[in-house]
Amino acid sequence: MDFSLSTEQAAQIARLRALGRDHMRPAGWRADRAGAPLPADDPFFTRMLAEGFGRTRWRPPGAQAAAAAPNKAGSAVTQVLLAEEGAYWDRGIGVALPGPGLGEPPILSMGTPEQQQRFLAPFVDPARPIWGAFAMTEPSGGSDVANIKTRARRDGNHWVLDGAKSFSGNSGRAEWIVVFATIDPALGRAGHRAFVVERGTPGLTDFRMEKKMGLKAYESTSFFLTGCRVPQANLLGGEAYYGQRAGGFKGAMNTFNAGRPAIAGMAVGIGRAALDEAAELMREQGLWSDQRLRDRLERHRRKLKGALLLALQAAWLADQRQPNMLEASAAKAVAPPAAFDATAFAMEVLGLAGGAGEHLIEKLFRDVKALDIVEGTGQIQRVVMARQLVGLPN
Repeated sequence: MDFSLSTEQAAQIARLRALGRDHMRPAGWRADRAGAPLPADDPFFTRMLAEGFGRTRWRPPGAQAAAAAPNKAGSAVTQVLLAEEGAYWDRGIGVALPGPGLGEPPILSMGTPEQQQRFLAPFVDPARPIWGAFAMTEPSGGSDVANIKTRARRDGNHWVLDGAKSFSGNSGRAEWIVVFATIDPALGRAGHRAFVVERGTPGLTDFRMEKKMGLKAYESTSFFLTGCRVPQANLLGGEAYYGQRAGGFKGAMNTFNAGRPAIAGMAVGIGRAALDEAAELMREQGLWSDQRLRDRLERHRRKLKGALLLALQAAWLADQRQPNMLEASAAKAVAPPAAFDATAFAMEVLGLAGGAGEHLIEKLFRDVKALDIVEGTGQIQRVVMARQLVGLPN
């Protein structure tokens, strides 16, 4: 495995770094101070659209490949590196950026060509900022993905969805939401189905933005599906896809296994930002000569570097089309705690000023905790790894 940067990768990271410094961190700070996401018509999003954000990787058959957006890459390894750099500047604003979001991977991996055309074509060259979304987590639980409660039943040429979803990023402003439901909980994973629920669909109701201690720059939304009638054409992959055993569940897991190395990279980025701020404070306050502090600072940097290597290994396996469940879970289990410890150390260096809530370190300390929760908690990742070790199925 070779993780050295190509000229193209280095240039893309440098561009993201400049955008992060000049635009993304200030926007994230504005949202945090306001205690709410930036509105969809905020000029920041229009500016980011002009910079190349908000696009899809999908292209019609025969079309030229898309120019890489500042935060999108052609390989999983590059995506981890970009995720780390973006989160260094502001992870919340990175999620808030327009684009198809987490709804894109299941449409690409599960959707028919017609569905990809319908739902992703608007993101090829959008005239205004638009969003897509993904909804799996439910009020009754999020980590036990196989046990979702939202029901789907066939009714002629439609499916009727009933249930509740929570902590769905950007769903309140999305053009469509990829929603996972089950035709029968007794079937377990084999009962899973994925639907694209479009904005304005009758029965898609009661959107509520959740309050969070950190990552306030993007919407974490809960909503209900009450007799929500979705056309048969919006069943991702069509009926044939679910002839495979546990096809819907596999689609969800592929999304998570592809995303978890990037989530680990984001955690590392937040931790790195906190350590850089702590190092600057140590210099300003005359603490740089304290050998114990310097040793602790370097210890946290080593842990973050190790976590990043785990994420890169999992991403490399994904690029090689090799199974990466164990490695993706290891990266996701290791990186957030390492980043949390790094931000906690930075809070110690900050001292009493951390209680005032006016310093970037304090914001990073609030932001980082979510990385241990989203896309599978650390506890669940350890369950996945333990089952792998003793040869049990996941």
